Amino acid sequence: MVNSGWASILPPLIAITLAIITRQVFISLGLGIWVGWIILSQGNPIVGMAATLEAFVKVFQDADNTRIILFSTMVGSLIALTQRSGGVSGFVNYLLRRNWIKSRRGAHLLAWIIGIVIFIESSIKILIVGTICRPLFDKMKISREKLSYIADSTSAPICMLIPLNAWGAFVIGLLAAQGVTDPTSVLIKSIPLNFYALITVLMVLIIALCGVDFGPMRRAERRVFEEGKILRDGAVPLMDETIIEMKPVEGRPHLARNMLIPVIVMSVAMPLFLLITGKGRLTHGSGSTAVFWSVMLSIAVAAVLYRAQRLMSVKEIMDMVLKGAGGMISLAILMMLAFALGQTCKALGTGSYIASVTAPFLNTNIVPALIFLVSALVAFATGTSFGTFALMIPLAVPLAAATNVYLPLVVSAVLAGGVFGDHCSPISDTTIVASMASACDHIDHVNTQLPYALVSASIAFLLFLAAGFIF
Repeated sequence: MVNSGWASILPPLIAITLAIITRQVFISLGLGIWVGWIILSQGNPIVGMAATLEAFVKVFQDADNTRIILFSTMVGSLIALTQRSGGVSGFVNYLLRRNWIKSRRGAHLLAWIIGIVIFIESSIKILIVGTICRPLFDKMKISREKLSYIADSTSAPICMLIPLNAWGAFVIGLLAAQGVTDPTSVLIKSIPLNFYALITVLMVLIIALCGVDFGPMRRAERRVFEEGKILRDGAVPLMDETIIEMKPVEGRPHLARNMLIPVIVMSVAMPLFLLITGKGRLTHGSGSTAVFWSVMLSIAVAAVLYRAQRLMSVKEIMDMVLKGAGGMISLAILMMLAFALGQTCKALGTGSYIASVTAPFLNTNIVPALIFLVSALVAFATGTSFGTFALMIPLAVPLAAATNVYLPLVVSAVLAGGVFGDHCSPISDTTIVASMASACDHIDHVNTQLPYALVSASIAFLLFLAAGFIF
């Protein structure tokens, strides 16, 4: 890593700004990465281009990155299989026949509840919410943007509020490395002070119950309700529409269990594989390995189930697996670009620069609020909560000791800021997966979600400011 000064913020700034303005996320990310490597190659655009292409290749040198990209593509296979089996339409019909979901409010609440009760892993959680609720939301004339917002807003925030997962293990490890005597206790005490995560989850519930929307989301909801358009004209969903619109096998009953069994297998397998990879310790497992193994096991179970019912031949099953994975190529490319931009920012020292610039402005009483703000900026620019935690906790813990600020409050400020970035940065993997799982245009998801996230962040900032004077 080198210290590139103010220039280190240009790549993420260019990528994010261009993506939001032009809606051309692939080109915007590519340009951002290229600018970063031009800076690292002392202004030589040719050398920078060569380094950019090499950065794409190096993404796959990281086993975690490769597993996450493979997981995301194989999700398409699982969705294609469940669609073709009639499981998705069977589940939706099951809910409608029993009048369990009678309204748009009920559909909103179902997505929120699923997002709350599944807290093991963020990507699995988003996938399940999207798979179960997308056809239901379409029937109820609810926008894909709203589904992706609910799925995303109950992902990273819930994983940090119920940290019985790799998130909690990572934070505990970082705290222990800073010499904190009881890191688990500090993490637990920080949970009720994680204002951003709490407000975000609560806001989803309020919107679900009251049906109040604002900003771009309000326009998206009006478009669906008045024009019947699930997506805006010209939108490019991250999941190929041929997967979503795949018709079930003709002449066979549509059984809800054909979707529920693979999904339940995946949900149960996730913590089991965390235990296996963590050698008996849930919080020490590999999240990327667990999600990849889980989705592969779920596909295998689905294949055996459908073959036993004689729904599909082996050849048809393999065709669905390949077709589903092929429908996720755009997602795989997007994740590769996002990971490459993250590596570029790391090489430039983007996070360190943002933290160092803001450090002189820290004041004892406003330390928690400013740490939240800095962490949020770092996470939004880099698209990684874990990276933000790794950077900010080593800065925040000594600062808390030096200024005599309540340690759990400072830790919660770091975690809240990291969750903000993971929740709504356009280059965050969970934001990308939320767009994919809901079959939504990625920039539409970011644009409609960001106003809600900024409201939550503003309230959280004020609460951290007040807490700095109370604790």
